[in-house]
Amino acid sequence: MLPIGTHAHPGTVPGRNHPPGPQGSFAGRMASLVGRNWARLGYAYHVEPTWLAVNRVTLPIRGLPAALSGTRIAQLSDFHCGSHIPTGFLESAIARAAEEKPDLIALTGDFIDRGPRYAPTVAKLFRHLKAPLGVFAVLGNHDFSVHTPRGARRHPGLDRVISDALEFEGVLVLRNRSVRIGDEGTALFVAGVDDLWSGESDVGAALGGMCEDTPRVLLAHNPNTVENLNGHRADVILSGHTHGGQIDWPGLGRLFLHKNARRWSAGLYPTCDGHLYVNTGVGFGWRFRFGVRPELTVFTLKPA
Repeated sequence: MLPIGTHAHPGTVPGRNHPPGPQGSFAGRMASLVGRNWARLGYAYHVEPTWLAVNRVTLPIRGLPAALSGTRIAQLSDFHCGSHIPTGFLESAIARAAEEKPDLIALTGDFIDRGPRYAPTVAKLFRHLKAPLGVFAVLGNHDFSVHTPRGARRHPGLDRVISDALEFEGVLVLRNRSVRIGDEGTALFVAGVDDLWSGESDVGAALGGMCEDTPRVLLAHNPNTVENLNGHRADVILSGHTHGGQIDWPGLGRLFLHKNARRWSAGLYPTCDGHLYVNTGVGFGWRFRFGVRPELTVFTLKPA
C-alpha cells in the first residue's frame, strides 16, 4: 500500500539520485549545473510523457462484503486526446489496463483536450475495453470545455457529445448518479459526478438514497469534490485533473500547481470515510513531465 499522500513512480529520474557535480571552480560548478538540467529537460520532453507507470494500491473498505474482497479496479484518467498526444500511446495505456484483467474499470475524465473534433476518436479507443463489473466514466472540465473554476464554456453542449460518444462504445457515463453492483448484502455502489468546474456537479444526487451500510466508490474528476460530500459516505474517491502538476522539479516541487491544488496533488489521501486517490493522468496538456509519470492505477479492495 502506498504511504498516505504519496505517489509511486518506479525508476530513476535524471539528477534525482546522484551526488552534486564536481566541487571545483565556479565555471566547473556552472557547467555541471547546466549539463544536469539540460539532461533533465531532454528526459522530461522525450522520455517521461509516454513512460507509463503501473501503480498498485490496496484499500481497506469498511463493511466490504467478503464476496467482494479482492475486487480489483483499474483507473485511467486525463487522456487529453488531441493532435499533441500520440494515439499509439493512449492505445497502449488502455491495452495495459486490459492486461491487468480488473473486475471494474474507472475512467475519470478529460477525454479530449479542446473542442468536439476528437470525441469520436477517443471514444473508439475504448471499444474493446471490457471488465466483468463494467467500465464506468465521469466527465472532466475539458469535456465541458471549461478551463477555469469560473465555468465559462467555449463549446456549449460538448459534454453531451462526449458522453454520447463514450456510451455508444459501451462505456457507462455516470452523470450525478450511481449504479449498484451485486445483490443485496453483497453489493457495492459505483457513483459518479459531473466535473466541479462545470457547475453541474451534484454529490447529493449521486450518493443520496443509498443504503448507508453499503460501501461505495465515487468517481469525481476534480479531487476538490471531497469538500462537497456534505456527510455522504464515500469509501473510495477516484479523481484526476491535477496531472500531479506534470513537474516535480528537484528543490522546487510542483511548480505549476496552485497552493489549493497541492493539498491533493497526486497519490493517496485519507478522508473521513476512507480514501481519496488522485491519478496523475495518461495524457498531458503540454509535452513535459518530470518526476510525475503518466499512470495506470490498480486498486485491490479488502475488508477493513
